[in-house]
Amino acid sequence: MFKRIFIKSYLITDPLYYGNTRNKLLEILNHTLRVNKPNYVCFRDKSSKNYEELAKIFVDTCKNNKTENILLNQEYLLAHKLEAHGVHLTSKQFNHIKEAKALNLFVIISCHTEEDIKKAIILKADAVSYSPIFDTPNKGKNKGIEELIRICNTYEIKVFALGGIITKEHLQEIKKSKAYGFASIRYFI
Repeated sequence: MFKRIFIKSYLITDPLYYGNTRNKLLEILNHTLRVNKPNYVCFRDKSSKNYEELAKIFVDTCKNNKTENILLNQEYLLAHKLEAHGVHLTSKQFNHIKEAKALNLFVIISCHTEEDIKKAIILKADAVSYSPIFDTPNKGKNKGIEELIRICNTYEIKVFALGGIITKEHLQEIKKSKAYGFASIRYFI
C-alpha cells in the first residue's frame, strides 16, 4: 500500500511575530518564504488597524517570491480585490463559502468537529483545517493523531492538520494520517 510521505505545508501568520509594521512583516515573510518554501500561505491578523495595507504587502511579497497559494484569513472580498488565490474562513463563516467560491477563490474553512467537516463538504469548501491536533495554548483539548487519522480516512476533502504542530516529531505523526497537509504558525518561525 502506498503511503504518502510528502504533505503540503501551510504557513499562517500571526502579528505576535511581526507587530503591525511593514518592515518587520517584509523581513520575516521574505526569510520564511525563502527558507521554508511553504506550499500555502495565509495572512491572519486580527489585531492590526492597517489590515488592508499589510494584506497587500503580504500578497505582493508572496507573489514576488513565486508563492502560488496565497490566502487571506476571513476577508474573502479583500482576497478577491488583491487577487489572492483564496481565503481561509473561520468556523463562524460557513455562510460565506458560497460567496467566496462565486469569486473563484480557493476556500479553506476552520473545522473543530466532525459536524463542521460534513457541513464544509456539503457547502463545497475546497479544504478544511482540523484543529487542534496537538496541545495549543487557549484552544481546548487536542484531537490527537488517532482522531486525525479517522477523520482523514472517513471524509473526502483536503484536510490540513492544525494546532500545536511545532516540531519535526509532530510532522512525523501527521504523516501517519492521510492529511493533505499541515498548517502552523510556530513551526515556521
